Amino acid sequence: MPVKKTAAEEKPVLSSQERALKCAELAFDKKAFDIRALYIAKVSSIADYLVIISGNSDKQNQAIAEGIRTGLKKYGKVQGIEGESEGKWIVIDYGDVIVHVFSDQLRHYYKLDELWRMAPELELPEQIKSARREDDF
Repeated sequence: MPVKKTAAEEKPVLSSQERALKCAELAFDKKAFDIRALYIAKVSSIADYLVIISGNSDKQNQAIAEGIRTGLKKYGKVQGIEGESEGKWIVIDYGDVIVHVFSDQLRHYYKLDELWRMAPELELPEQIKSARREDDF
């Protein structure tokens, strides 16, 4: 006799701030650098947080994006992802948090950090906040 499943298991819920912080942590685990999480809810209605991340190469950017998606899978599905096949600028949309994974060159070209400069920054752990390209991970 087949086993009948009752209710679907509910996934644990993260607040938007916890999700942004988790994205930063997961990116750092993949050797990302210049990681910033900006609280944009007071200046825009597109999301609560914007997480901006740099990687050294297209392949690393793809690994960063995959690491974030895999790490957050237990908290719900990503709503959309763009640019993953190219790896130069990957946008991951969780609704309340939007993650931008950039090649360093494109990040400096588009200057999203400057565009959102009026948004306060989420305090990240010092190790993550201080990760820079020249760091020896």
